[in-house]
Amino acid sequence: MTDSLKKSVSEEEWRARVDLAALYRLVALYGWDDLVFTHISLKVPGEDNNFLLNPYGLLFEEIKASDLVKIDLEGNIVSDTDHFVNAAGFTIHSAVHGAGHQNHAVIHTHSSDGVAVSAQAQGLLPISQTAMVIRNECAYHDYEGIALNHDERERLIGDLGDKHCMILKNHGLMATGANCPDAWLRLFFLERACTMQIKALSGGSELNMVSEDVIELVTDQGQMASEKGIGNLAWPALMRKLDKLDSSFRD
Repeated sequence: MTDSLKKSVSEEEWRARVDLAALYRLVALYGWDDLVFTHISLKVPGEDNNFLLNPYGLLFEEIKASDLVKIDLEGNIVSDTDHFVNAAGFTIHSAVHGAGHQNHAVIHTHSSDGVAVSAQAQGLLPISQTAMVIRNECAYHDYEGIALNHDERERLIGDLGDKHCMILKNHGLMATGANCPDAWLRLFFLERACTMQIKALSGGSELNMVSEDVIELVTDQGQMASEKGIGNLAWPALMRKLDKLDSSFRD
């Protein structure tokens, strides 16, 4: 199927498929996957109403470029495939892709530390440099149950606003970007900031709190919103890492 699919789609779509498959492998590699649940999606280049999503039932660590399912904003499968998709994943991701922003890549996770922070009333605390860099990118959205209600999409987009990350309260994390490298780097910072927070709070000692002026300074210094592509420095190295481990994501 790999060769036939590669020949039947544009070069741009195939590159997008490879990048998205790489994102799935990276999330699994860093331990932020959740069996066959949660999703990562990417807008199909040149197709405003279509995006790629994982087939329901495959582990992130085994997803290949040719496995990805193309669906439209109404949840209809528009590619030739034997797979189907998770309705809950469609709700969240179609909301972002349908909003018309430059958030073309969307990652949603249920990582242990991410969910733990999402359950804390104060949200992400500026107690690490990592958190200070990503904090201004973060929006918050109240938990409304398993994301099956399409009416939630408008509220989710309203809460996201012009941000690129979201802490879904009592649920998990979301990171977006104009492309896969940008979305990945934001997720990396957000996930690590959550892990640092959980470890710091579980230590039992009084925390060193940073002054507000320094917090603002670091936030400005680490500004992640860049038209040049914030993820491009790390992405080639990550692709080399994946190729050394298992290059089948390219199939």
